[in-house]
Amino acid sequence: MQTKVWVVDKNVEENKSCSQLVDAASLIRSGEVVAFPTETVYGLGANALSDTAVEKIFKAKGRPSDNPLIVHIGEASQLDDIVSDVPPKAKQLIDAFWPGPLTMFLPKKAGIAARVTAGLSTVGVRMPDHPIALALIKEAGVPIAAPSANRSGRPSPTTREHVQLDLDGRIAGIVDGGSTGVGVESTTIDMTTEPPMIHRPGGITYEQIREVIGDVAIDPAFLGEKEQQPISPGMKYKHYAPEGELWLVEGKQAQEKMQSLLQEAKQKGLTTGVMVPIEQVDAWKDSALVDLIVPCGSIYSLEDVAHDLYTALRRFDESGVQFILAETFPRKGLGMAIMNRLEKAASHRIIST
Repeated sequence: MQTKVWVVDKNVEENKSCSQLVDAASLIRSGEVVAFPTETVYGLGANALSDTAVEKIFKAKGRPSDNPLIVHIGEASQLDDIVSDVPPKAKQLIDAFWPGPLTMFLPKKAGIAARVTAGLSTVGVRMPDHPIALALIKEAGVPIAAPSANRSGRPSPTTREHVQLDLDGRIAGIVDGGSTGVGVESTTIDMTTEPPMIHRPGGITYEQIREVIGDVAIDPAFLGEKEQQPISPGMKYKHYAPEGELWLVEGKQAQEKMQSLLQEAKQKGLTTGVMVPIEQVDAWKDSALVDLIVPCGSIYSLEDVAHDLYTALRRFDESGVQFILAETFPRKGLGMAIMNRLEKAASHRIIST
């Protein structure tokens, strides 16, 4: 299959007849799969009302069949076609955070493709805060099911080039809208429980949600793997991982421990790398133990770290690094989402010092 690429300007809302999006939307309506940018990462979209179309997402990604997908809508009125109930707290979150990186799980209606929900009674829905994504959904005229546009288990894509590396020739097209903004996926929250439960931290923080609706539970799966069918994407399987072996190091003696681990890796003949905030690059640049230093945002800005995270992880693959170390971040605010992704990427390999 030849994968088409359309380059679209982010000012697309000013152009009501964007021929590239008309073409891309036509492919989605005909049952094909098209990647497109959102404010978080690139999504891999198909008609959420067609099992045949949605199946192509699973095939292209190599995604486990029990891992549900998120449905993207272009306006709040589309909820009526997808869910059977929107409780008051969900309406509060819609008013506060849509469009934006928040996915809510609500009782589904019968029209949604069974493959989208993996047999569950709920469906995850969000409205992306990206002009190209919104224009594409509206042009397609159908809700779009879209996980991240990468091969299953790999770091999520934040540029068109990332999508091509993983999926070129496996999907019908890619809408290139430049680099994405937030960098980590949406927060997912189950609104069918009391209190509502966050299953995956993301661009909207636990603290922000609490300010709007009060008490919020956090899924204990954050503390490790949980052997059950995933309710939300990102819960059960290894995700976001580079090809090399990634270890996280935390604590006051993290730097000293990293030196020791790198020396052991070098003695084994492994190619080594470290992922550090930009302020720490100079501390490593003269080290003979490190083959690749990858900066990832600023220690003073978790927003920068989130934005750079997946690009940083992919850089190790580009250089064939076999052994990777990274320090941890505070598990508060956006740091909760960053650490969730890093722990998944490292298969929960964490060393405390």
